[in-house]
Amino acid sequence: MARILVADDEAGLREFITDSLELDDHTVVPAKDGQEAAKLLEQSGFDLVLTDLKMPRLDGMSLLRKVRAEQPEVEVIVMTAHGSVENAVEAMKLGAFEYLQKPISGPDELRLLVSRAVERRKLHDRVDGTERDAEPAQPRLTYGDPAMRPVVEAIEKVARTAATVLLLGESGTGKEVAARAIHAQSPRTTRPFSAINCAALSEQLLESELFGHEKGAFTGATERKRGRLELSDGGTFFLDEVGELKPELQAKLLRVLQERRFERVGGSQTLQVDVRWIAATNRDLRSMIDAGTFREDLYHRLAVFPIKLPPLRERTTDLLPLARALLDRVARDLKRSMPKLAPSAEKRLLAATWRGNVRELANTLERAAILADGDLIDAAHIWLEDAGAKPPTRSDEVRPLVELEREAILHALEVVGGNRRRAAELLGIGERTLYDKLKKYGVD
Repeated sequence: MARILVADDEAGLREFITDSLELDDHTVVPAKDGQEAAKLLEQSGFDLVLTDLKMPRLDGMSLLRKVRAEQPEVEVIVMTAHGSVENAVEAMKLGAFEYLQKPISGPDELRLLVSRAVERRKLHDRVDGTERDAEPAQPRLTYGDPAMRPVVEAIEKVARTAATVLLLGESGTGKEVAARAIHAQSPRTTRPFSAINCAALSEQLLESELFGHEKGAFTGATERKRGRLELSDGGTFFLDEVGELKPELQAKLLRVLQERRFERVGGSQTLQVDVRWIAATNRDLRSMIDAGTFREDLYHRLAVFPIKLPPLRERTTDLLPLARALLDRVARDLKRSMPKLAPSAEKRLLAATWRGNVRELANTLERAAILADGDLIDAAHIWLEDAGAKPPTRSDEVRPLVELEREAILHALEVVGGNRRRAAELLGIGERTLYDKLKKYGVD
């Protein structure tokens, strides 16, 4: 996950980018022009800035110069209309990571470029020895609950070997954190750690990202590109959501696991690679094997050393220490002192079911820290999606979705005292989307 600032004077494009990047659990903050973006950069920390080049008040080139001068560790992607590529090239000479031509062809192109920029930011931090204070250079699993002890012991043992690891567990249980912990404790710790989400990209983009491609391999392949595998030689390769791989890619991945060899898309040269494999999934791969959607031989190659991460509801002893660690990270991102949890807030956190696990807890605490303003978070600042919910029964009345949505919006506005920006943040939607819904439901 990363904090991303999006600066563009087109509201529709800001909303498209926000919705696309939030699919990968990034925190996206929109700005309607360069001046607003510059102000947000001064108030809070970001990993990446996406900026249009032509904007009122402060243009994208000026914003880029400001970022490079004041926060050189932040990556910048510039967006430019067709026909203005020379401006984008000039921006790259000034230090932009890459440029994106408008109109954007689709969310896959955007998400892929952003994932590469975020990965370079993390790599830069590790090489510099300045890994963000929010995320220690040596990843640690916060634990104290007995349910986590076997996990931590298994990680410590397998990290010293070259064995392939399969991480199992519900979404949001910290599988990537566990993968990074394995890499950090392994002999490969000084080599690259590369992560790719198999569910985030189309089949063609995923294949190209993994193996690279030759010039002319497909429409848009204007030059040779080295794939993530090639660039990760000697390091650790993490395949998240491996259960989403299509059959053809499963076969190609099996060959790499068996032979450590592959070809770029559209190429004939066989390349050799030495990486340590870690895969993760929240799906039941054995059921998929029975259904014929996942290869059994690939499963056995991946599941050399399986580790199952327990859901947060099964490790309640860890919840408050984990909450404090997450709050510390949030506070650093927001550039403010770490707020404390009032007893009422702790009680509310302990009573929740956390269906979204650690990811849901992190989002809840970030919203709470924004709402609290001061140094104390109380129960009123803890907004839970399942608060007061009960399991549905056959006798429960089924209410129209529009009624439930209207109630959720009104409740969010009540919690934040009518502040629409904060209400939009609580609801996980763009501010413009909230305005449209308020108009739709006739709410002043």
